Formats: sequence, structure tokens, C-alpha cells
Amino acid sequence: MTEPAWLDASEARLWRTWVRLNHELMSALGAQLSRESGLSDADYAVLVPLSESADGVLQARDLREQIFWDRSRLSHQIRRMEERGLLAREPCPDDARSSMVRITSTGLAAITEAAPGHVAATRRHVFDHLNDDDITTLTAIFDRLLTGLDHDTSGPTKVP
Repeated sequence: MTEPAWLDASEARLWRTWVRLNHELMSALGAQLSRESGLSDADYAVLVPLSESADGVLQARDLREQIFWDRSRLSHQIRRMEERGLLAREPCPDDARSSMVRITSTGLAAITEAAPGHVAATRRHVFDHLNDDDITTLTAIFDRLLTGLDHDTSGPTKVP
């Protein structure tokens, strides 16, 4: 068996910093959402693409693809959000095996109220610490890393 190509000290530091940043940033943004709007980060993740879609409706499969979730997670989240009146499920006219997910007026009001604070928190925690060159560089790096993941066939498959 071949010896793994272990991370050197600078790579390990970058990796651990990235893992911590990702965890702490998502925790801070989730806490802000919950505190200021009563929405969870999962609620927000579902409501954003619905609020941006034509007529506030998406096929469940398309919603899953936009938020990178598996079918089970989305199904459970939709059920919880339906119970709170944030969205409604409807039959899909083109595919009897699928359903359409529609944002309700309550859901639209919730995302409309939550978005300004969430954007302000995102700006405060991320973009206020970056200049235009940083944003350009990080975007290029993240795009390159995503391209590498898109071409990697050794790991889990993408959610259809």
C-alpha cells in the first residue's frame, strides 16, 4: 500500500483554518437567522430559490439540485415548513412521481423579513474583511476547487 501524501504544516494549517471558518461562519449565520427571524438555516436555504423562481414554485427535484440536498432531507424539511405554513406541495403536472413546491404568502413574508439581516450578517462576517482583489482571488480559487470536485469520479455522486 502506498504511503499517503500527508499535508505539510502550512497545508494542515490552511485545512484546519478552513474547517473552523466554515463551521463558525455557518453557526454565526444560522444563529443570526434564528434570533432575528425565527427561521433556521435550512428554512432559509429552501425559501431563497423558491422566492427567486418564477411564480414562487419549483419542482422538488430542481429545488434539491439548487440547494445540494438529498431527497429525504428535502422531504422532511418541506413537511416541517408546510406545517408552519411557509410552503405547500402540489402535484407535478409533468411527472406523477414528483411534486411541485410553492412558497406561500407566509413564506414569502418570512424570507422578505429575514433577507436584509442575513445579508447584513454575511457582509459583516465576510465581505467587510475583503477587498475587491480578495473577492476576485477567492472566487477563482473556489471555482477551481469546485471544478476539481465536479470532475472527481472517486467520491460520492452528485445529488440528481
